[in-house]
Formats: sequence, structure tokens, C-alpha cells
Amino acid sequence: MRQKEPLRELSEDEVSVLEHLSRSSREPAVVVARAKAVRAVAAGAAYTEAARAAGRHAGDAVGRLVARFNRESLEALVPRHGGGQSARYSSAERERILAEARRVPTPEPDGTATWSLVTLQRALRRAPDGLPQVSTFTIWCVLHDAGWSWQRTRTWCETGTAVRLRKRGRVLVHDPDAEAKRG
Repeated sequence: MRQKEPLRELSEDEVSVLEHLSRSSREPAVVVARAKAVRAVAAGAAYTEAARAAGRHAGDAVGRLVARFNRESLEALVPRHGGGQSARYSSAERERILAEARRVPTPEPDGTATWSLVTLQRALRRAPDGLPQVSTFTIWCVLHDAGWSWQRTRTWCETGTAVRLRKRGRVLVHDPDAEAKRG
């Protein structure tokens, strides 16, 4: 059967990346399977044969993958949003959450000396430029994505930085391996 949209000619970089991804044990399984399918089609296999080579059953999905690969190149291998609610907050609103978390709370208006998720939520909801519907789970996700973690002192701190007490006073210490430790 004739393919409606055959695979375009691949560049040398794309071939090497596809070969690397199809043999990878560190990449997500869906990316590896898609890379195997595109490699098989590039080698001249039919869509159903490419699907079997990638561990899939139907060639229709390979046909759609090839069409997407023709448009988007290697970005087609990465899965898109798979359902569920889309992200409600934009990058500006995420930055607003991080800015509020970076601010040192004042006990009178904020009602606390250290941030917790609930007190941070309350401060964001009360602020004139705040987020009236923000949840503690959203705040937690934004802080976690930014590399912050809940510390033993019951405050949110940026991972890789710590305030240490020295003879000359308080010093902010940075861990040079923080990015590697995050995974």
C-alpha cells in the first residue's frame, strides 16, 4: 500500500541522534520506541514492519509519527501533553510565586516568621497583584520545579544554597554540585 506522506530525507545529525536514542537505556521508553520506528522507516521498512520493530502493533501510529517528524524533526519523538488539565498558570505567574517565596515574611501582615505552603498561599491570595485561586499543590509544584526543597528548619530554601553561621556573621554558601545532585 502506498504511504500518504513518506519520510523526508534525513540529515546526518538526525540519523546519528536517532541511532543514539534508539539504543538508549536512559531515555523514556516512548522516545526510544519512536526513534526505532523512524529509523526503521528510514531504512525502507513499511509502517507495519516499523511498528513491530519498535514493539508496537499498529502501523497507523507510525504513519502519524512520520508525518509529525516531517514537520517537527526530532521534537516529534518527545510526547506532547497526554490529557488532563492544562497548566493554569503562565511563566509570569510562576515567577510571582517564586518572588513571594523569596521574600522574607514579616510577622505582622503575613502572620509568620517562616513560610509554609499555607502561609505562602494566604499571602499570595491576599496580595493585590496576587493569585486569588492558587492552591498549595500548585505552589509546591512551582517551588519543586524551580529546585527548592523543604528544609529541616521548616522553610523553603533554594536547593544548593545555605546560610551558615561563621565567626564574622551569617554567610550564604553555594554548593557547586547542586545541579548534578538534582538529577
